[in-house]
Amino acid sequence: MLEVERADGVYIYDREGKAYMDLIAGIGVSAVGHGHPKVIAAIKNQLGKYLHTMVYGEHIQSPQVRLAKKLTDQLPSRLNSVYFVNSGSEAVEGAMKLAKRYTGRYELVACRNAYHGSTQGANSLMSDQTFTRGYQPLLPGVKFMTFNNQEDIAVITEKTAGVIVETVQGEAGVILPDEGYLRQLRQQCDETGALLIFDEIQAGFGRTGHLFAFEKYGIVPDILLLAKGMGGGMPIGAFIANRKVMDVLSHNPVLGHITTFGGHPVSCAAGIAALEVINDKRLLRQVVEKEALFHHLLHHEKVKEIRSAGLMMAVDLDDEKMVQDFCQKTHEMGLLTDWFLFNETSFRIAPPLTITTDEIKKASKIILKALDDL
Repeated sequence: MLEVERADGVYIYDREGKAYMDLIAGIGVSAVGHGHPKVIAAIKNQLGKYLHTMVYGEHIQSPQVRLAKKLTDQLPSRLNSVYFVNSGSEAVEGAMKLAKRYTGRYELVACRNAYHGSTQGANSLMSDQTFTRGYQPLLPGVKFMTFNNQEDIAVITEKTAGVIVETVQGEAGVILPDEGYLRQLRQQCDETGALLIFDEIQAGFGRTGHLFAFEKYGIVPDILLLAKGMGGGMPIGAFIANRKVMDVLSHNPVLGHITTFGGHPVSCAAGIAALEVINDKRLLRQVVEKEALFHHLLHHEKVKEIRSAGLMMAVDLDDEKMVQDFCQKTHEMGLLTDWFLFNETSFRIAPPLTITTDEIKKASKIILKALDDL
């Protein structure tokens, strides 16, 4: 247990002043580090103007408009309409409703060992009942396929409203798509009329070395889900689609999807600043370099495999108890990491993208020492 007193950059400090190097960044939230000066300045500036005013479109709020434009300017032209929400789970819920409303269908397809959130609808997309059995019945009409299994793609049919897939599977232990897999998903969705939904709540905003992970694979989704690193530490999320698709939420009924605090002006102001920091081409290029440095330094007999997509990494020890002991040991040594929901034999490395090479070297020394001491 860590009682937080303050946080700065890649460090979190407890009430006694002990520093902990943060290698999980709030599960990807603090992508630009804790308390980035540009984000803090943007928050303070917006605080002096206005907070929440009105949500249903009656008021034009500059931070929302500016952030939406910054996002759509850097996305493929078909992703030109942004709906702001407060979290990743809310983005998932909005996308589920949008896919059903646009297609007139109710079936959804998700991947096994995927995590899309903890609300009732998002939980319905979870194959592992460990986390859902206490909340049954969940939504009907959800089917599952195995990520990277080409034969399973046939579960997507003319009855499918939407197919929700993590571009890089996170809680399964950082599983990357096989060559051509996402393209096959795109083709199956095109042939059946289902909407392809990419969940980049964890993989987006520079985490993989690309602003958006799907850019690497040349496949454009119908709906894109964002959150976590989007707000520089403030709560915000979004689902993004083509305006023709998004417009179905505007009528029959009017206000087909609403959220009181979605796109809060302070969160949007922070999001603009965070995006400007992440968008620095040098930072995105350095993500790949920092990934390579971790790979280079973390050679140890107990490390069986390192899977990674930029600074979204899973270090496999092939032993669940060893991972638990390791995370406890590194905590005592002033380094924070953890495990994955659906991969208990690996520990997570997902630091702020702003972590320096010297900090990576320091973190790696602690990791290797902890492994030696197990």
